[in-house]
Amino acid sequence: MERVMSLLANKFSEKSDTEVHLILTGIHRRVDYPLSESVILHRPAFTFKNTRRRIDSLRTMLFLRRKIKSIDPDTILSFGEMWNNMVLLSLLGLPYPVYISDRSQPEKDLGTLQNYLRRKLYPKAAGYIAQTGYAAEICRRRNWNSNIVVIGNPVRTIRKESGIGKENLVLFVGRLIPTKHVDQLIRIFAGIDVPGWHFEIVGGDAKYMTLSQDYQKLIKELDAEDKISLEGESKDVDRYYNRAKIFAFTSSSEGFPNVIGEALSAGLPVVAYDCVAGPSDMIEEGENGFLIPLFNQEEFKKNLQLLMNDEILREEFSSKSRVKVQEFEAGKIVDLFYNFITDTQNVEKVKVAANK
Repeated sequence: MERVMSLLANKFSEKSDTEVHLILTGIHRRVDYPLSESVILHRPAFTFKNTRRRIDSLRTMLFLRRKIKSIDPDTILSFGEMWNNMVLLSLLGLPYPVYISDRSQPEKDLGTLQNYLRRKLYPKAAGYIAQTGYAAEICRRRNWNSNIVVIGNPVRTIRKESGIGKENLVLFVGRLIPTKHVDQLIRIFAGIDVPGWHFEIVGGDAKYMTLSQDYQKLIKELDAEDKISLEGESKDVDRYYNRAKIFAFTSSSEGFPNVIGEALSAGLPVVAYDCVAGPSDMIEEGENGFLIPLFNQEEFKKNLQLLMNDEILREEFSSKSRVKVQEFEAGKIVDLFYNFITDTQNVEKVKVAANK
């Protein structure tokens, strides 16, 4: 969410006659991604403390209302389910159009209060930006909003690095959390008998979790230490994309799986569970990868093994992967956002307030 918002703010600020304000309202209010000097940054002056969560939430809402009124924007873009509720609630009665976008799994249960606020407040938004077609359908079905557009995430380009050749490598990239089901991938690969292939898992434990220890134990139990390795977190994940020939993904819950986009950008065929939501927006069955019914490990194994054994098929998928991912090129995504939240034909000067 932070990465995409930072990218949008930077690119919006490059457009002529456009002024961009970025309002940070989280607990830490850090800027973790590069931000253009032309983006005007705003933070509350007080420190948000969980020990006084209710009062500081109200102070944040008051800050938002006052700050938005002082900026007097032509349009507002808000990211994140509970943040969207806060922004819409804070700005009730004010004339500014607010465009909202959920950034997680579209059927996520936010709890009784937040679910209620979403039902009541989302229809008041000027528009809803869904990351996937399925997310848009959920929005329509639940009557959250009637002005809906589907805009995927901008996909980071994975450039080919000189001196790094392809290996017989199946790759997984992602945090080690239960919904990624990496244990299933380990069992699937351990059960495939194709000599000379290796499976590498790139990603570290999520906060307060130690799944890497469980997975290392499982690899040992399956006697697969010679062909499956846990690589941990990496600041140079592109090197893995450039070495791999296949990307495997067993997540059962996604908002928009950026790693699949990155794998396609690297020209990798992808085998993934057809989960909610995102893989089906990027993977065209039998064209650049395979969509596997959720938790059908035998089907997953069959198609993964097919790609491992068929170099010609891998090359065909690879070329189509690079074509498909062009739909999510950063410049195209930025323009789709900008054109949706502004009337570029009638507004001579657009002032954008972006909330993260």
